[in-house]
Amino acid sequence: MDLDVRKRSDISVLRMRGDLKMGSPVDNLRQAIEEILQAGESRMVLNLTDVPMIDSSGIGILVRSLTTVKQRGGAVKLVSPSKFALQTLKLVGVANLFEIFDDEDAAVGSFA
Repeated sequence: MDLDVRKRSDISVLRMRGDLKMGSPVDNLRQAIEEILQAGESRMVLNLTDVPMIDSSGIGILVRSLTTVKQRGGAVKLVSPSKFALQTLKLVGVANLFEIFDDEDAAVGSFA
């Protein structure tokens, strides 16, 4: 999985490409989120447009990051999860925990 982290205003945008599954994809995402939190940031947009599949480890890191960020007064918002990824999040019962947007601009703008 490729991971691109950039800033838009004071919001961290993480764009992933590839399956979010156990192993290096989840480890890389966890490390990126930890670095953002250590920098004092607590507003994140996770762009899932190019993530065809999320396994239980991927769901775990999404939910843990949301919990940690909310404790710091921030939010994690998802952009355009694939049909399969969204079905997985719904099946596990966590889709309703996240604000989900159709595009990155809307997600970033929702922080205003």
